[in-house]
Amino acid sequence: METHRKRSERPGGPAPYRKWGQNLEAQSVRQMENACALPVAVRGALMPDAHLGYGLPIGGVLATRNAVIPYAVGVDIACRVRMSVLDLPVDSLTRQPERFKKVVEKETRFGVGSSFKKRRQHDVMDDDWSFTPLVRRLKDKAWAQLGTSGSGNHFVEFGVIEVGETDLGLEPGEYLALLSHSGSRGAGATIAGHYSKLAMSRHSKLPRELKHLAWLELGSEAGREYWRSMELMGRYAAANHACIHRHVPRELGARVLLTLENHHNFAWREEHDGEKVIVHRKGATPAGKGVLGIIPGSMATPTYVARGKGNPASLNSAAHGAGRVMSRRKAKKIFSWPEIRKHLEERGITLLSAGLDEVPMAYKDIDEVMAAQADLVEIVARFQPKMVKMAPPGERPED
Repeated sequence: METHRKRSERPGGPAPYRKWGQNLEAQSVRQMENACALPVAVRGALMPDAHLGYGLPIGGVLATRNAVIPYAVGVDIACRVRMSVLDLPVDSLTRQPERFKKVVEKETRFGVGSSFKKRRQHDVMDDDWSFTPLVRRLKDKAWAQLGTSGSGNHFVEFGVIEVGETDLGLEPGEYLALLSHSGSRGAGATIAGHYSKLAMSRHSKLPRELKHLAWLELGSEAGREYWRSMELMGRYAAANHACIHRHVPRELGARVLLTLENHHNFAWREEHDGEKVIVHRKGATPAGKGVLGIIPGSMATPTYVARGKGNPASLNSAAHGAGRVMSRRKAKKIFSWPEIRKHLEERGITLLSAGLDEVPMAYKDIDEVMAAQADLVEIVARFQPKMVKMAPPGERPED
């Protein structure tokens, strides 16, 4: 497109990119075009759950040469999804709902600044947190928040997973499962903000539309610091989920039959088209050939376990969820709790807490999203939420 070429900061014009899905939000497409105009951009992809983000759109995938873009990783560094399939009877959730509710309320925390009085324990806190003054300062806060989920679109829920094949190591049938979605909490957000500002100060001459796509050279001290911090936040985010999936089943007296997890909002060193590049997946799921991933819908719609097909056109990526179809502000304005509660009750879903900005109607149809990426992943199993906990109304989103 002509306007794209004029805007490009990249010698020879913008980097190529592919997009999946119909009627994608114009602003997210424009953000993807802007990202491909960067001089460090190599190739991109836009997933069918795409919507507006900071710098790179949510659902955006961008390969760069020798550079990492903090805002293309995301504010919630290493946000991830984890599922534990439990050995409890499926009907125990409906027979003993208060039991499950009490366990979730006791063993999880939601909301900005949420923490546990008695700190959780995990080996990640024995890692080196002293390699920069910033990371050193964040260790105590991170430890206090270990095992918590924050706000925004983060959740912990029980539901029923339908398994149709034996490749997962389970016999075909229905199982009770625990599913969680959250990231690196306040520590990750602080690191993202610090290095994003640093990157923007080093590329102050970038045009306004590229400002939030400022990068750090991997060979620079700042680039190395950010990369090491990002990797630590990846381990820390995984530890948050590990704590939830250790404490909740233990409190229920359940044995975990299967664990699955994957993260997004991260950058990976990969090789594509014969070149070593940095692949940013902001709200996008790794989908290399044979790689299992979890793609959630909403509090009232299915989550899918999917196997990647390793499509090189998408840089081996897929959507990370249904994706928003409207802003948080609009959702709060047009929906009301009476209609939402009725909608959930009709579907047999118990909502423990959430904000109106996270109601099912604020999201795209997950089945349409999955259909739009049939060349990227194949569905392996289907999870239907039955009991959902998110941050209470009034919380500022952290995602």
